[in-house]
Amino acid sequence: MSTKLSPNLDLSTMIKSDKAILLGIDNTPKSEEIIDNLRLLAENVYEKLFLKFGHNIIVNSGYRCPELNKAVRNSSSKSQHMVGQAMDIEIPGISNYDLAKWVSENLDFDQLILENYVLGNPDSGWVHISYKGSDNRKQIKTKKKDVDKLLDGLPAH
Repeated sequence: MSTKLSPNLDLSTMIKSDKAILLGIDNTPKSEEIIDNLRLLAENVYEKLFLKFGHNIIVNSGYRCPELNKAVRNSSSKSQHMVGQAMDIEIPGISNYDLAKWVSENLDFDQLILENYVLGNPDSGWVHISYKGSDNRKQIKTKKKDVDKLLDGLPAH
């Protein structure tokens, strides 16, 4: 039996990680607070994306335990993934830029990052979305491939 975070999202989807499996890391959340954060993220972000775009949302990364987060290259030691407040997604057939733009204009979020997107290649990269429940910053950033710093806003398109 799987734990439902929202009508269309299971906990198993948010903790699945090929890297964790490869490294033998148990990526199960250890606190109810993390599960609650994942529920808020599912209800306030995932379900709204589901209503707009349908069932083909790919969650590349959801919750990451500290050990897994450390094993993920270029992941922040303060990553909201570790507290169940973030997910990295893609939707086949939708440009990641267009997805990020839609989120920026239609959803409440703490941080939105268009990561590793290459102009002219709509399938490149992914979209990072975090949600805290209250005091969301509505921060919009772009992370270019092979560049360490985050740039403000979405790139000109």
